[in-house]
Amino acid sequence: MIKHIVMWTLKDQAEGGSAEENGKKMKQMLEALNGKVPGLLHLEVGLDVFQASPTWQVVLYSELESREALQGYQQHPEHQRCVEFVKKVVVDRGVVDYEI
Repeated sequence: MIKHIVMWTLKDQAEGGSAEENGKKMKQMLEALNGKVPGLLHLEVGLDVFQASPTWQVVLYSELESREALQGYQQHPEHQRCVEFVKKVVVDRGVVDYEI
């Protein structure tokens, strides 16, 4: 199994929305991938409630069956639609993938 974790810092304003609005939209879009991508076992998105430092406002936690499933997830058309929006509203991104 692969655990895929991504953290984002958002632009204050982008695509007609505030960071808070865009974070909520990202959450909705990404969580909608559950049940649509082969090999994606679980995906959840959290929004920072404590204004942590350094600033990561949105975090994605997901579990995938295998490395191949992660590659398939990254290339899946539904995921790519999310990526198009995310790239427009983020300033910074951190990611870690690990196998268990």
